[in-house]
Parts: sequence; structure tokens; C-alpha cells
Amino acid sequence: MAPPPERRKTALNDLGVAMFAMIRKTCRPGILHAIGATALLALGSCASGREQSFAPVDGRAYHLGPGDQVRVITYNDPQLSNTFTVSDNGNIDFPLLGVVPAAGSAPGALAQRIAADLAKKGILYQPSVSVEIAQYRPIYILGEVNHPGQYPYQPGMTMLTAVALAGGFTYRAVTGHANDVRHEDLDTPAHEGRISRETVLLPGDVVTIEERFF
Repeated sequence: MAPPPERRKTALNDLGVAMFAMIRKTCRPGILHAIGATALLALGSCASGREQSFAPVDGRAYHLGPGDQVRVITYNDPQLSNTFTVSDNGNIDFPLLGVVPAAGSAPGALAQRIAADLAKKGILYQPSVSVEIAQYRPIYILGEVNHPGQYPYQPGMTMLTAVALAGGFTYRAVTGHANDVRHEDLDTPAHEGRISRETVLLPGDVVTIEERFF
């Protein structure tokens, strides 16, 4: 028998407090607020019963976000080549150019922007630049798993493989689906929805495994 609504609401609130405390220990200060808010947003989805599906990610161009590390190669001048981390404001700090917007751009688009800026400022003549992802921003697995927290993202990983990284389901877990909060663009609100075991995740996803209430 399901518990009364007020008891279920109290349990979710207690879980939200515990999750936020855990997030404070695992996140960089600059992204604490965003991740904490999206995690609590996921709990709100659990409480209200809202369901919203995500579009398939296969074949979609990946857009960079805060926390991603990119390797920039300038073939005309190898001394400018380096690995950069996208800041919480969505930028990278590139030598001689300064702040370059990166979040929301595909790696190829960022390479074109850097090349254009190098040419425009007369730093290089006909620069040739490539950008590749050195390390994706992490994902977060919360709720009813044995080791909730932050984990490295690997392309193609699903909800089920993410749960395996987090030590598997607890005995109280809902195992057929989970809630996911995805923030793909700094200029748009986070997108929350229900995902299946086979749903392919994206970097930065906050996945919450729900508790069975019976």
C-alpha cells in the first residue's frame, strides 16, 4: 500500500536535502548552484508525476558546456596548441585572444571561431585550427544507487551503465526508469524528463533513481 501523500512529500524533501549535501562535497563551487537546482528539479518531477521524453541523441552534433575539456591544435603555430576547460561562464581563455565563447558550440564551430579571430587580429596568416574533446563534463547519479555521486562520462553510456558505475540499484530502487535533468544550453532552462534503462545519456546529465513506495 502506498504511503499517504504527506509522508511521501516529506520523504522526498528529506532526500532532496541529503542529495544537496552530497552535491556540495562533489561539485566545483561554480557549478554547485546549477547542479543542486537541477537535482531538486528532478525530485519535483518525481513528486508531481510529470513525464517528458528526451529526443534520441544518436547522430546529433555535441555542443560544448561548462566543465568540458577541449584540445585545441593550431597547425601554423604549435606553441598555441593546448588543452582548455570551458569555464562556468561558457568560455575558454585562449593565448593572445583572451576570452573565447565556447559553450553551446560544436567543436568544429569553435575551431572556426578561433581560426577567424587569429586571422582577424593578424596573429596567424590563414590559420588552420582543429578542436577535439579531451574530456567530457561528468554526469551525476543520485537517489537509490549504492554510491551516488559524480562519474566520468563516456560516449554511448546509458542509464543502466551509469547505474552500474554507481554500484548498482539499492533494494528500494525503481529499476525500470529514472528521472533525468539535462542542461544543454546556458541560455535555455534545464530540460527534465523520464528515461528508460536504454536511454543514451549526455555529459552533465543529472540522473535520479527513484524509491519504490510500497
